[in-house]
Amino acid sequence: MSTHKNYRHVLENMLGIPFYKGNQIKVLKNGVEIFPAMLQAIQEAKHQVDFLTFVYWTGNIADRFAKELAKKAEEGVRVRVILDSYGAAFMPSELVGLMEKKGVDVRWFRPLARWKIWETDNRTHRKVLICDGHIAFTGGVGIAEEWEGDARDPSEWRETYFKIEGRAVRGLQAAFMENWIETKDILPVDTHFSEPTDEIASNSTLVQVIRTAASVRWSDIVMLYQVLIQIAETRIRISTAYFNPNEVMVKLLVEAVERGVDVHIMMPGDHTDQRVAKVAGEDKFEELLDGGVKLSYYQKTMLHAKIILIDDTVCCIGSANFNHRSMIKDDEINLVVIDETLAGTLNGHFEEDLKSAEKVNKERWKRRSIFRRGAEKITTIFKEQI
Repeated sequence: MSTHKNYRHVLENMLGIPFYKGNQIKVLKNGVEIFPAMLQAIQEAKHQVDFLTFVYWTGNIADRFAKELAKKAEEGVRVRVILDSYGAAFMPSELVGLMEKKGVDVRWFRPLARWKIWETDNRTHRKVLICDGHIAFTGGVGIAEEWEGDARDPSEWRETYFKIEGRAVRGLQAAFMENWIETKDILPVDTHFSEPTDEIASNSTLVQVIRTAASVRWSDIVMLYQVLIQIAETRIRISTAYFNPNEVMVKLLVEAVERGVDVHIMMPGDHTDQRVAKVAGEDKFEELLDGGVKLSYYQKTMLHAKIILIDDTVCCIGSANFNHRSMIKDDEINLVVIDETLAGTLNGHFEEDLKSAEKVNKERWKRRSIFRRGAEKITTIFKEQI
């Protein structure tokens, strides 16, 4: 399993989704790099801007995005925006009003007030920006003030985002349209698609686009995660905002260690926006630690990046966390990228983040308080919601 061909063959065979050839991916670390790149792409768009997000709240960056999107629509560019009605519930109404007044087509995904109340638990957690059909962005970033800055303190979250150019943009466009059709019923068919430049088309970077929807069964994200863990030969590194694995995932991670794979998982520590989600994942710590899995808490600020690295070659990036909700509850978008250069960059980020992390000590963890153990047990009641 040492060649790119083998990784690609197994992933395509198991998921039934081919890799796109000819792509270029740029890593954007933290808001200081992410937001300028996204805003520049919007400003330079000539024909169309499609924007889908789960979180859109308040702050200077929320104002800037609304104004830039409104400006492009006023210039005659077709601008379509999908906002998850749960994640963007606290977005100021004046920002929505500004966009709509200037001609932005704003749609709300699964409004909370509608009569299909069983759908309110299933959200679109995807984050996608596509400009003119040939530049796209995805990852975990939300449009809110906590994502601004450079993760210097707890007020600035640690995030990784990605700019994609090339044929894989088509898969991201399809993810946008899949959510768009639910909000509008009629699917607008775009007959003009731009081809990537010769320089980008000739790139060797392979990208597989995995889009999943809320389901009564396990989604492709589950299949993807299981395949990635099982194809690893030397190293697995996982950064995730919310860690809540099921028994099968725990078993696979431990089995990976048993066959000689170095497995290290990093997640938020003291600074987390969902304390209950943190506790829910901790009920599996003892089993993982006994099995040789390394666990670390990132302590500098909220860690919101969502990355899986396999053997310094395969990178899994996108919106999905390593938790039950991403695996079955929400619409997600992930990319699998076979590229050693990209993997090297992300491994460098992981090493840098470890400097601000605290490793979970197995013996100390086993001596944790009865109160903490009780909290872990209580979260199992609603574990599938997290």
